[in-house]
Amino acid sequence: MVQIVLNLKGICYEYVEEDLHNKGELLLASNPVHKKVPVLLHNGKAIPESQVIVQYIDEAWSGTGPSVLPADPLERATARFWAAFVDDKTEEKMEAAAQAISAMEALEGAFKDCSVSVGKPFFGGDGIGFVDIVLGSYLGWFVVIETMIGVKLMDAARTPELAERFKMADAVKGVLPEDVDKVLEFLQTFLD
Repeated sequence: MVQIVLNLKGICYEYVEEDLHNKGELLLASNPVHKKVPVLLHNGKAIPESQVIVQYIDEAWSGTGPSVLPADPLERATARFWAAFVDDKTEEKMEAAAQAISAMEALEGAFKDCSVSVGKPFFGGDGIGFVDIVLGSYLGWFVVIETMIGVKLMDAARTPELAERFKMADAVKGVLPEDVDKVLEFLQTFLD
């Protein structure tokens, strides 16, 4: 976001990549509250947080390149409202996706411990059991979620054991929703 605005305004800058697993002293000193990127350093002062930086750039270089915020106060307030909305909702979805992925990985581990390690194909043992049914009933919804937010909750790398056996069972075939568009259409009726 910040680099886009700097490029849009034609402002020369130096981009410094930060190792987010081993944060440097400059980042920690420049953004002591959140300790995260991005941070703009301008005239020896640190400006943290993407939206704050974008607004700062727009004001500090107001005579350079196009303005990214409207001149009219009401339109500017409206733009800030919707930008905050996008940030909030996107962050919520990313956090939810991260939690769901973490839950799927925990289930994968439990499945390996409880079933695979003792040679059983399902949580329920040799046949589908309670946990398999509860988890399996969400498999169609996981595909819809993946379509909506672009994050795979289950994939061959993270959860190789969980979904495939359940989907192949005779009792399941033809029951799970497979038409993602139809499920999205169904969901839309609740959102309207």
